[in-house]
Amino acid sequence: MSQGIPLDDADRMPWLWQMQGAISNWLAAKKNVVLACSALKATYRDLLCDDRDRTILVYLKGDFELISQRLRQRQNHYMKAGLLSSQFAQLEEPQNVIVIDAAQPPEAIVEQIIERLKL
Repeated sequence: MSQGIPLDDADRMPWLWQMQGAISNWLAAKKNVVLACSALKATYRDLLCDDRDRTILVYLKGDFELISQRLRQRQNHYMKAGLLSSQFAQLEEPQNVIVIDAAQPPEAIVEQIIERLKL
């Protein structure tokens, strides 16, 4: 991605397996953890969340223009704005998850997530 080349499923699998292992370890240790990642496809989310009773997904939903604007504001980040189209093309919007409008300020997003989780 840092070279402007989109990842494919084979590229993502080692990372996904590593994240799944970390999630399993956190669940076994009964730790509450926030993990932020794209998990663009349902198959990725299924792999990451093999214990749906104890894993809660939050989808920060933003349209192409919003995400594009934020990418352009980033500095020194591996994800180039030119790859955004490929990310949106791969996106399978999640079902039965907490959906939060990503256009809001971070404080409002966190507040809504906490409210929805009833923490």
